[in-house]
Amino acid sequence: MSYPAFSPDWLNQFSSDPYAILGVSVAADERRILTRYRSVAKRLHPDAQFSAADPQQEFVSQVLSKLVNPAYQRLKQEKGRSETLATLRFKVRRFTREQELEPRTDAGQRLLSIVEAEVDLVYEDQLGQLCQSQYDSPEAFELYTGQIAELNLIYLRRKMGTVVMREKRTGLMATSMATTPPTTAAEPSSTNSHLSISYADRHFKRAQEYLRTKNITAALQELKDAIKLDPKNSNYHCLIGQVYLLANLPGMAKVHFKQALRLDPTHGIALKYAQQLNLDVSSLTLDGNCVPQAPPPAPVRKNGLFGGIFSRR
Repeated sequence: MSYPAFSPDWLNQFSSDPYAILGVSVAADERRILTRYRSVAKRLHPDAQFSAADPQQEFVSQVLSKLVNPAYQRLKQEKGRSETLATLRFKVRRFTREQELEPRTDAGQRLLSIVEAEVDLVYEDQLGQLCQSQYDSPEAFELYTGQIAELNLIYLRRKMGTVVMREKRTGLMATSMATTPPTTAAEPSSTNSHLSISYADRHFKRAQEYLRTKNITAALQELKDAIKLDPKNSNYHCLIGQVYLLANLPGMAKVHFKQALRLDPTHGIALKYAQQLNLDVSSLTLDGNCVPQAPPPAPVRKNGLFGGIFSRR
């Protein structure tokens, strides 16, 4: 490296994104963060490094005490996660305003260009690849942590919507944060609905985590819980369809792919599987919307399973 590891300058470059230090998703809840922290701490423990060369032992000791442990302390509480995400979102707005949020990595460029329906799946897949070798060496830690930090910003950029310039007095506001009209007496309160969707998304994220470890049973249960809370989410139905295929239950998979397309006729992943499974989607409608013709199916990679859930480049 061009400057000594663990100098103040070296440490400061990672301080704004503890998610990147741990190699965990910015959408992770406290349970997933704890699981990742235990995995990293176990890998960096002196007992696991007793046969390593002295420079590597010094590195793991320092990175654990000066970066990993503080990152976990910051993220294990809801307040710390909220403050961290607020800081990262502010960076996204500033970089977007100054036209500096240009991905330098293949992972970042891909995440910025794909369709909205695939953002979560691709983000989790790319993150899983990067964090595997993150702690192999000081050079690997610097390289992959920087790439994860960039991927996190691109992911937040995609989830925040188009950044709109406001007057200086009001600052920057994402379109997804714009004020919505007040609820009228004839409209039901949306508070309970928002809470249900929030909890459903947690189940969805945990299902993605289980899929990376090939725990099909646990992933399936998480997705069932997510659909109970938010039955009109096409992404949930599409992913559980893929899980049923992994479980060798094509009949159940077809049911959920069809439902995903009823909810979102343009869902790219569901359309691909519909054609691979020879589903007749021409008659599927929801509120009178017909499903468009599916695009040509992408070839299934032999070194991965079903649309890249476990695939590796």
